[in-house]
Amino acid sequence: MPGISRRRVLQVGVLAAAGAAVGAPAWAGPTAGTALTEPTVLASAGGRLQVFLEVAEKTIALGGRTATVLTYNGGVPGPTLRVRPGDRLQVTLVNRLTTATNLHVHGLHVSPQAPGDDPLLPVAAGGTLVYDHQLPADHPPGVYWYHPHVHMTVADQVFAGLYGAIVVEDPVGLPVTRERVLVVSDISLDAAGRPQPPPTAERLMGREGALVLVDGQLQPTMTARPGERERWRIVNACASRYLRLRLDGQQLDLLGLDGGRYAAPQRVSELVLMGGNRADVLVTAAAGTSALQVLSQPRGSMPGTPAVSGTVGTVATFAVSGAPAAPLPALPAGAAPRDLRGVQPAARRQLRLGMGVAAGGMTAGGATFTIDFRQFDPARTDVSVQLGTVEEWTIVNASTMDHPFHLHTWPVQLVSVGGRPVPDVVWQDVVNVPAGSWTTVRVPFEDFAGRTVYHCHILDHEDLGMMGVIEAHA
Repeated sequence: MPGISRRRVLQVGVLAAAGAAVGAPAWAGPTAGTALTEPTVLASAGGRLQVFLEVAEKTIALGGRTATVLTYNGGVPGPTLRVRPGDRLQVTLVNRLTTATNLHVHGLHVSPQAPGDDPLLPVAAGGTLVYDHQLPADHPPGVYWYHPHVHMTVADQVFAGLYGAIVVEDPVGLPVTRERVLVVSDISLDAAGRPQPPPTAERLMGREGALVLVDGQLQPTMTARPGERERWRIVNACASRYLRLRLDGQQLDLLGLDGGRYAAPQRVSELVLMGGNRADVLVTAAAGTSALQVLSQPRGSMPGTPAVSGTVGTVATFAVSGAPAAPLPALPAGAAPRDLRGVQPAARRQLRLGMGVAAGGMTAGGATFTIDFRQFDPARTDVSVQLGTVEEWTIVNASTMDHPFHLHTWPVQLVSVGGRPVPDVVWQDVVNVPAGSWTTVRVPFEDFAGRTVYHCHILDHEDLGMMGVIEAHA
């Protein structure tokens, strides 16, 4: 088991003077309480979805203000893409910005080689790139999302509005009254209505915006009748914020986190979603008005700075009234997810996440962010794996902050946290690595060869160097 020595948790004394608290919530928008409006839906037909996405700066209504932000097809969030296992998803990305961008389909199990999900390939200002993704016929259904991934600009572009949901449909639909796609994001706007660049202290801790929005709206309202069963697909599209969500007074059953479903729904009272996580939730409506709240979820701090808690309050309202709805059929059982704990790993690796005193490279406030003591270099391959094998990775967090760890292309099975085994079969593509602890996962390297990345999904930390390159060889 990896030992975490306090001497290895580097104390960055130069940061102490930077210690402003992150993103204190502050809003009182005139549009709070208006009915939720979900993003435009673009759905596949005949096994194909062809999408045109224009990336451009636009002036729109956002969170009760007039804001000049970055958009996909003129909206925040971008359109929701709905596909089925086995579909071909082709996206023509047109970049109207003055800087490079690109498109990562977060969580989808598709090829990382161009013209697929290649995060290392930028689309220059004024350029166009056609992405071509072939989903496997057995691709897990669930909720995924898309966003830019050009290194050193990811946090800024996501924070400024570039994100949207992807839904991979179930082979057989579930008996629900309605579905909702809820993309939760945050942003800070300056007096002119433009995204507010974070001060150094907030970049170090991971920025948290003053406005927390649901589908680009401030505290929208959703309505239902008692007894209705809704399916909420929730995306945490915040650049850094952990979302601890509660909806007191309503019955919540978690169908799954990230991609795929559990064998049976799990009754929950709250959800914790790290940046990039998604939740597939059934809400059985009970009469009354409930607040969807974001509550405190501490995730540590830089030495000498206040802890980040993420407290917000109400982000949406769920109002249930009227005549009771007729009962719906019981949910069909989900397929039992596969369990890799009985597989002999082809290799066991240890990756070390660190924050330390700057010694050159990308820095902020005198600090560097590293994996295995190295900052990201797109020309360097950090890990090479053999296609068709299963590996066990232990991600060690030698820092004073939690880090959400994300591996592209291949989902992982969570095995243990801090040496404590995870009793259930849990598959995710973003896993938390607590401060001063470690998380162990098993990874099946299947289907796709090529180079891609793994990184901290606090996007400021990714941009500051906490990312590595992996290559899978046939």
